[in-house]
Amino acid sequence: MTDTTAPAAAPDEAAAPPAEAGAAEPDPFKVVEALNAENAGLKDRLLRTMAEMENLRRRTEKEVADARLYAVTNFAREMTGVADNLRRALDSLTPEARAAHGALVEGVELTERDLLARLGRFQVKKLEPQGQKFDPNFHEALFEIPDETQPAGTVLQVVEQGYAIGERVLRPAKVGVARGGPKA
Repeated sequence: MTDTTAPAAAPDEAAAPPAEAGAAEPDPFKVVEALNAENAGLKDRLLRTMAEMENLRRRTEKEVADARLYAVTNFAREMTGVADNLRRALDSLTPEARAAHGALVEGVELTERDLLARLGRFQVKKLEPQGQKFDPNFHEALFEIPDETQPAGTVLQVVEQGYAIGERVLRPAKVGVARGGPKA
């Protein structure tokens, strides 16, 4: 059997570019300029990529922090109803009923405080709008109360407590707002 492969070129022959007749040598200054331009372009691309990666890292950290903070939103929204019911039960008691069932009332108050404390561990806090200026981002006005002594737009009555988780409103407070007084 005969070998049909071409003989391997000598190492010196493979490394040397073929010399063309009459080909001029490239200008070394132009070669350096071209390499400098390519280097500047690559450096610019590298810096842009690094900046983009840093922005992506920051954005991802924020998204992870938000996901961690707001992951319990639906559960917390459900638990605010339990807190409301405990408060309604306590508010419905007459002084005689409180005196007759002191231990039971104390247990319900303790349960309410414990529930609110546990929600607080997950950044859920109760909004306290009583006496504050009405803010549509945190309050839902159900009615107006004519009162010349209070500045217009002041929350005078809280019908249902509101809650916030972190900086977001979980449930706006349902309130009655003063009307007719001096402008705040």
